[in-house]
Amino acid sequence: MNNSNTIFGWILGSGIVALGLSIVSAMYFGADKPHAPHEGGFPVEVADSGEGAASGPSLAELLATGDATAGEKVFAKCTACHTINQGGANGIGPNLFGVMGKPIGSHVAGFAYSGALSGHGGDWTFENMNAWLSSPRAFADGTKMSFAGLSKPEDRANIMLYLLANGGGPALPTPEAAPAEGEADAAPEGAEAAGEVAAAEAEQEAGAEIAEATE
Repeated sequence: MNNSNTIFGWILGSGIVALGLSIVSAMYFGADKPHAPHEGGFPVEVADSGEGAASGPSLAELLATGDATAGEKVFAKCTACHTINQGGANGIGPNLFGVMGKPIGSHVAGFAYSGALSGHGGDWTFENMNAWLSSPRAFADGTKMSFAGLSKPEDRANIMLYLLANGGGPALPTPEAAPAEGEADAAPEGAEAAGEVAAAEAEQEAGAEIAEATE
């Protein structure tokens, strides 16, 4: 009998201890306490698309303000593969005398141009040359030219002026003229004056109608 009471006492005591632990656990880890998320979040940075940024001077403006002498210095990067003097020999790349305005990939007879360039079509306009100098591979995918390109628009414009000075080419594009001072305000002022005249005419017509009605 004593053994049974002892066993029963141990069971009852264990139950009380378990209940106490459960109450303490609920108080500490209760639902009323905020829980941290399983995975921490990271802020997402959205890159600026640059659409609102100023595009800078146009190609025509860069050519109008460029310098062929500065272009000669830039062309020094090209002399490992190209010559530019009239009648100069071809190197790894073709001689570039008079290249501006000529058909793309065929201006030097007998030179082994890549199919990517000879099959491109079109002429070496300022726009095409600008795209080529910016990234030859993007302009003609598969070109044999390994030069990465010129990232600065000013350098590309200057080197085109240097090419133009060595053999000629098409006329420079004309930059768009900025509106003369005061022209921007002329239209609103003219519209305001026209509105005043229309209002005066409407007032005169209304006065005439009133006069007729009172006669």
